[in-house]
Amino acid sequence: MKGLKNLATLWARKPPPVGKTPADVVYRENKLTLLRYRPRPEGIKYKTPLLLVPSLINRHYVLDLMPGKSFIEYMVSVGHDVYCIEWGIPTDEDRYLTFDDVCDRYIGRALRTAARASADDKAHVLGYCLGGTLATIHAAVRKEHMASLTALAAPIGFEDDGLLSRWARSGSFDLSVFETAFGNAPAWLLQGSFQLLRPTLPLHKMVSLLDKGDREDFLEGFLALETWGSDNIPFPGACFRQYIDDLYRKDGLLKETFSLSGHPVRLGDIACPVLAVTFEHDNIVPHKSASVLLERVSSKDKEHIHLPGGHVGSVVSNHAKKTLWPRISKFWADRDVRG
Repeated sequence: MKGLKNLATLWARKPPPVGKTPADVVYRENKLTLLRYRPRPEGIKYKTPLLLVPSLINRHYVLDLMPGKSFIEYMVSVGHDVYCIEWGIPTDEDRYLTFDDVCDRYIGRALRTAARASADDKAHVLGYCLGGTLATIHAAVRKEHMASLTALAAPIGFEDDGLLSRWARSGSFDLSVFETAFGNAPAWLLQGSFQLLRPTLPLHKMVSLLDKGDREDFLEGFLALETWGSDNIPFPGACFRQYIDDLYRKDGLLKETFSLSGHPVRLGDIACPVLAVTFEHDNIVPHKSASVLLERVSSKDKEHIHLPGGHVGSVVSNHAKKTLWPRISKFWADRDVRG
């Protein structure tokens, strides 16, 4: 009865408190803002800052979902100096933003800003999903400020049997017509594509609500994740075209045909410490697509965390707070700059 009562009042609930960890904007460029999170009262414990790179088509606050369920809040609480890119919302004029603009210039300036807070002018970089792809490409070409690379459920090999790969390689998907018609890839189209990966997901969510609706903590977390999941943003047109054509269709990272600002991108050029995090039931980024990174980098210091679960829930769940988050923090802590 309590669960049914909670569900009956969903429409009247206040919006969930997403993205609430205190932060200051330390850099702006076009729509992008770089956030630096305020340290705990006792100060920063680790000397090497963290730069978080979210997916280009999602809002950053999946990593700062809500108080008590925030990856960022946790990392601040254990003493890390945390920076995070918020991409902002592309508009019509951003249809001409290129992959080089986003992956080289935007990430490069954000990384240099974060690295200035370090004793050795370096920062640990974590990229989530497409953000991990961007961070990996940047690390292969621009090495000087990379203390380490963490690829969190990040697609690296694109020639797989996943539905996204099949759709992207479809001959009926004409990128020229698409770009002419839309400019930027619309948020509603991207969101609809992800929903089609699991057509029964809305039904599964309804069953979960009926089963756990009496738990206030579950309901708050559910609503916060739904808020984020419905808050997709457009993908800049020129950048999207290269992403689909050169990565999904040509598998440019593994075949070494991809370039960034005229420089060849070779995964073997990555020599910094590397952590790859993959999930067994990830239907957006198949775990083999993500784990192949460790086979290609030249780093002698590399680790792999492979866990059950899916692409989003395994990153923001209560279980992640007890398992995944401490392991990622330890990876950074063990490689903190000394002296």
